[in-house]
Amino acid sequence: MKRILLFVLTNFAVMAVLLITTRILGVDRFLTANGLNMTALAGFSLVIGFGGAIISLLMSKPMAKFSTGARVINQPQTADEAWIVETVRRFADKAGIGMPEVAIFEGAPNAFATGAFKNSALVAVSTGLLQNMTKEEVEAVIGHEVAHVANGDMVTMTLIQGVMNTFVVFLSRVIGYAVDSFLRRGSDSNSGPGIGYMVTTIVMDIVLGFLAAIIVAWFSRQREFRADAGAAGLMGRKQPMINALARLGGLTPGELPKTMQALGITGGLGKLFSTHPPIEERIAALQQAQG
Repeated sequence: MKRILLFVLTNFAVMAVLLITTRILGVDRFLTANGLNMTALAGFSLVIGFGGAIISLLMSKPMAKFSTGARVINQPQTADEAWIVETVRRFADKAGIGMPEVAIFEGAPNAFATGAFKNSALVAVSTGLLQNMTKEEVEAVIGHEVAHVANGDMVTMTLIQGVMNTFVVFLSRVIGYAVDSFLRRGSDSNSGPGIGYMVTTIVMDIVLGFLAAIIVAWFSRQREFRADAGAAGLMGRKQPMINALARLGGLTPGELPKTMQALGITGGLGKLFSTHPPIEERIAALQQAQG
């Protein structure tokens, strides 16, 4: 709940900073004189940026189950299922969080953790992961996912995405209105924003959206290093996590749905937009870590 409160306060703080900055620079006076209601725009940006992100967070567990076809283990049917549930329970107790739901989904090697709250999260592993890794390596991957939950990474990423969304919505429309006002200077028409506003806003939504995606991906990569270290801490040594990463590096990872790629143990391609660091960098970080 503390992170949810931080999420709300941060979004309000972002809006306050944007409004104060436009006032200091005198931008608000120019835009207000040309018909733009800055307060209304700030409220709209907050609702879009905050609202969309928080709804996504609150729906993360059911959407993850639906999109991956994950089957929650309510009553273990096999020795492997019982071992997975017990491993998650042991790590959750050690990390000081509530017992997450545990699930298995069909597919190539991967795993993910999701959920809006630390004490009611979901940890899922794929059948491909269980079939291609040793128990110690699977244990390390589970530790990695539990570390994500313990670190509050799902809320943190939602916070960052929400802030970026707010910036994109607000700035694209401010720039769009400024461009439109410039193009229509001297005109007597006051029928509202014209084509300059619409085109500029669309273009800036795309451009700023790309920049926001790069920033969000960078934060996502940093949390992967922390989760790797967290897994090593939960297991009491780092070699199992190193071995698990090395094994993943030699396998074809499973592709999670696009909206969930940041949640998995492996990520997509493209350095700037990748949600996960290269396997080699993650292994090197663990090897260089103390302990």
